[in-house]
Amino acid sequence: MPELSRRRRLLVLAICCMSLLIVSLDATILNVALPSIQRDLHASVAGMQWTIDAYTLVLAALLMLAGSTADRLGRRRIFLVGLVVFAVGSLLCSLAPGLEWLVVFRMVQAVGGSMLNPVAMSIITNTFTEPRERARAIGVWGGVVGISMAAGPVIGGLLVQTVGWRSIFWINVPIGALALFLTLRYVPESRAPKPRRVDPVGQLLVIALLGSLTYAIIEAPDAGWTSPEILAFVLIALASLAGLIGYERRRREPLIDLRFFHSAPFSGATVVAVCAFAALAGFLFINTLYLQNIRGLSALDAGLYMLPMAGMTLVFAPVSGRLVGSRGPRLSLLLAGTAMGASGLLFAAFDAQATNLLLFTGYVLFGIGFGLVNAPITNTAVSGMPRSQAGVAAAVASTSRQVGQSLGVAVIGAVLASGAHANATADAFLAAGRPAWWIIAGCGAAVLLLGALTTGRWARATADRTAALFEDEAQGYRSADARP
Repeated sequence: MPELSRRRRLLVLAICCMSLLIVSLDATILNVALPSIQRDLHASVAGMQWTIDAYTLVLAALLMLAGSTADRLGRRRIFLVGLVVFAVGSLLCSLAPGLEWLVVFRMVQAVGGSMLNPVAMSIITNTFTEPRERARAIGVWGGVVGISMAAGPVIGGLLVQTVGWRSIFWINVPIGALALFLTLRYVPESRAPKPRRVDPVGQLLVIALLGSLTYAIIEAPDAGWTSPEILAFVLIALASLAGLIGYERRRREPLIDLRFFHSAPFSGATVVAVCAFAALAGFLFINTLYLQNIRGLSALDAGLYMLPMAGMTLVFAPVSGRLVGSRGPRLSLLLAGTAMGASGLLFAAFDAQATNLLLFTGYVLFGIGFGLVNAPITNTAVSGMPRSQAGVAAAVASTSRQVGQSLGVAVIGAVLASGAHANATADAFLAAGRPAWWIIAGCGAAVLLLGALTTGRWARATADRTAALFEDEAQGYRSADARP
């Protein structure tokens, strides 16, 4: 891809951020609308979980395929297809006649979404090649998540309260159309010099693993953890995981190159992404139900209550980008883990819902932590890998985020469903939610611990060795291709 002017690079960044905005807005707006969807479509807690996880599961399963396909066929081309499919899926969601159709149309959305964020990150990585400039661009990218978290609950609450929950999907259409026009006009095409081949067996194993595991977690409270149905899905998940590891290790060009995980920073960033986004998804899920079903707030008021968290994410995401650019990922990860863990602890051990002061303190702490965590995840995931594999490396990071969100909703929802029914009293809901808050606090502690372990001198040495391994392999391919 030819070198672009600074103005053109910033324009490309803005266009890529628009794709992140519609995907992130969709998630935050949907959370605010869950109680309305629950009442209108007569959904259980498990039904609400599936409206979220049907999207995140398909997204997680297809992200790596989308990243490698974009490296092969052209990042701009796949990005354009993703915008169209996501917009069409959003329209279908707004027309869903029942919960089952809504879940199906959310899966259509996810097919389009899988072609957006990892491909956009790959475009950014190949546009901003200077490390410090790239870290700042990723900080801006993370700031868009903060914007969506700040605007999503308020916009969603306003739409749900005035028009109805179906209107929350309409907002994706004009933003998607504008991004489509600007991409056609300004974003240059780019491809990897040697993209990897399609891996259908690995793809099917990923789908089987994520789908069976999530199904088992969500349905276990109703079916029973030891029921034959749940045990069968757990066995399918374990067999899929074993098969995936064994099969991918033997492939020359696997869907998931397990050698990526020889890098401690990359492995740490992957697990941090799972933990951080599990905490976020669980946090949003439990708070939405608490504010509207227990406190009796309207959708708009519930969105306004969440503004302190969203505002802190908006403020600290670009701060984190600058910290990563100037000092590396360690400080951001340590601060993020501390803040997220403290927020979960405040709710779990000190009943933060008892007063608005404690409630908002917990929201602020979580917003600070989540704002700080995104930039080091993304930067670490792509910075130690060769640019030729940027799409796949970014897709692994994005997949980890979606897996985290799926697990967060599944686990937190299962904990709530096990301890409180849909019409639970406030005391019953708070008692059922306490283990969920301990899980969120544990996710924060994991971010803190992994941030300390995977950002030191030893970790950087493993990243250097991994990068050298890929460079040596790429050099071998180039030498082989140059032979007559």
